[in-house]
Amino acid sequence: MKSIFAAILAIASTASAHYTFPELIVGGQGTGRWSYVRKTTNFQSNGPTTDVNANAIRCYELSPGTASQTYTVNAGDSVGFTAVSAISHPGPLQFYLAKVPEGKTAATWDGSGDVWFKIYSQGADFSGGQMGWPSNGKQRVSVTLPKSLPSGEYLMRVEHIALHSASSVGGAQFYISCAQLKVENGGNGNPGPKVSFPGAYKATDPGIQINIYWPRPTSYTPPGPPVWSG
Repeated sequence: MKSIFAAILAIASTASAHYTFPELIVGGQGTGRWSYVRKTTNFQSNGPTTDVNANAIRCYELSPGTASQTYTVNAGDSVGFTAVSAISHPGPLQFYLAKVPEGKTAATWDGSGDVWFKIYSQGADFSGGQMGWPSNGKQRVSVTLPKSLPSGEYLMRVEHIALHSASSVGGAQFYISCAQLKVENGGNGNPGPKVSFPGAYKATDPGIQINIYWPRPTSYTPPGPPVWSG
């Protein structure tokens, strides 16, 4: 019974704690909100998207390239996003990249097709017999671009999946942004496996539809393909 009450209190306390990822971070430095990040549909409401079969699951954007530029980085750089107003729901954090096809630009490409590959995935922490989430409370989240990442223009997708109401289909909340990058001094890696958004996830995937409160899980695997480490 205590576990049930704890779940209810946790859901109530986080019901309005939404967030966005409006700013690209390179080498620990911010680059300005919505300057190199595509303005998302929730830029005012901070609310999530929940339909894994809708195009919004890709970049959750108003339109491709809305109010954003393309930032030049090097393979091996630390790149990430600010979280406003901090990540405040329990759930996994993941980063994806998609290489812009030849003849197109990061500023206008819509990111459709089997083009997305995962470069980072942070799930749950089960140390001490408890289920915790390392991303909780973070205001900045970053990842190191693989040094073998081929040069070119990319969309970089950050995704945090809030699982506090995910026990039923459609209950998981997705907080997403896409930044526009030009990668230089890259390598000759072969990123993969590649997936599409929508298409990569099902609403019933065990990493998406899950009760994280009762019975308390003893393991957790985020949805999507394995990480390409480069």
